Amino acid sequence: LDELLDTILAEGGSVLVFTQYVTMARLIERHLSARGTATQLLHGGTPVARREELVDRFQAGEVPVFLLSLKAAGTGLNLTRAGHVVHFDRWWNPAVEEQATDRAYRIGQTQPVQVHRIIAEGTVEDRIA
Repeated sequence: LDELLDTILAEGGSVLVFTQYVTMARLIERHLSARGTATQLLHGGTPVARREELVDRFQAGEVPVFLLSLKAAGTGLNLTRAGHVVHFDRWWNPAVEEQATDRAYRIGQTQPVQVHRIIAEGTVEDRIA
C-alpha cells in the first residue's frame, strides 16, 4: 500500500482505500499519518453531516487519501476525484466490491479509474483469487 500510494500521490492523484474492517481503516489511518500522508476516514458510525463534509473535502482536493469501510461507503457517494480505488482486504462478494468501486465511476468522472486489489502472496486470498 505504501509503494502504491507513494506513486499515486507523487503524480498528484487521489485514491479511495476500501477495507471491510473499521479497525483496519484506523490502523491504516495511523500508519499513513505517521508517514505524513493526509487521510480521512468514513465508516458506519460517521454522522451524516460529517459524512457530507468528508465527501466535500475529498472532492475539493483537500485530502488525497480517503479511507472507507465497505459497508458505510456502499451507497450514495459520488467520489469522482479519485483516479484510483484500492481494495485493501477482499470482501469476496464481487457485487459488494463493485458497488464500492462504483463510488468513483459516477456521472462527472473525467479521468480513467484504476482499481487495485491487495492480496498477500501465499495466503488463502491468493489461492481464491
